[in-house]
Amino acid sequence: MDGMDGTDHTHGPGIAASTRVTYPAGRTRGRSEVVAVVPVGDRHGVIVAETPFHPLDHTWPDQPADTGTIGGLAVADCVTGAVEHGGTTVYTGEDIPVRRGTAGWHWLVVHVTGEAPTGEVELVVDAERRRALSAGHTACHLAALALNSALSGRWRKEVPADALGSPDFDQAAIAASRILPGGSRDVYRLGKSLRRKGFTVDGLAEELPEIAARAGALLERWAAADAPVWIDGPGPELTARRTWHCALPGGEATIPCGGTHLSRTSELGAVTVALELSADGSELVMHTATG
Repeated sequence: MDGMDGTDHTHGPGIAASTRVTYPAGRTRGRSEVVAVVPVGDRHGVIVAETPFHPLDHTWPDQPADTGTIGGLAVADCVTGAVEHGGTTVYTGEDIPVRRGTAGWHWLVVHVTGEAPTGEVELVVDAERRRALSAGHTACHLAALALNSALSGRWRKEVPADALGSPDFDQAAIAASRILPGGSRDVYRLGKSLRRKGFTVDGLAEELPEIAARAGALLERWAAADAPVWIDGPGPELTARRTWHCALPGGEATIPCGGTHLSRTSELGAVTVALELSADGSELVMHTATG
């Protein structure tokens, strides 16, 4: 799709600053001035000064974009954009020609609509969908930590540890992650590079039920702990590097993250994980669910 999948760029007026975002603090509503409207395929890309909308991140597209309304108009999609300082070309998605956060560029949230609003507009995120995605993202991080712990006995060499002290299998092997409403799907690559780092793959298939049970028991304990969850970041800009925190009974967990989250682990309800190996044994897939 022109402009939406990164194959083309869009043209618009000069934009003087990066979009300020309020979704890290859990906001789902706000008012802001429309600073530019650019064509995105056969639709409009609306750029405002400040937004509560979480866009799809083209560099690590794990959490889907928020939907909702802007100026009463339906937001069909929300994507990241970038424009060089003083420039007039707004690039979106994979068509952005520089690395995320590159100096001299403004980084934008582009709300995709059928019509183009002007002036000051009200922005309203679909709060129910946001909450479901936030639950999925919080559970995803906790499940990664629980999996690290459950797999800790399979390392023959010392590797970097996660925030709770377990060998960080998630960081070493993650190939893809997708946040779903109320859950997630994470794919881990079990290739030669992971084996060279010291991870033992032999016998993994037979041990998966026990590994899932160990991870599940940790998740049950963490959800019952009603641990607080929060996001820290240096500023309101879209590309500010943010960190997810959770004050778990065994210590404070931290993971770099630009997504949205619940505020306490008890809000997740029950959290379950299921593990499966791909047919050729080259990938481990973890399905996480809440509720």
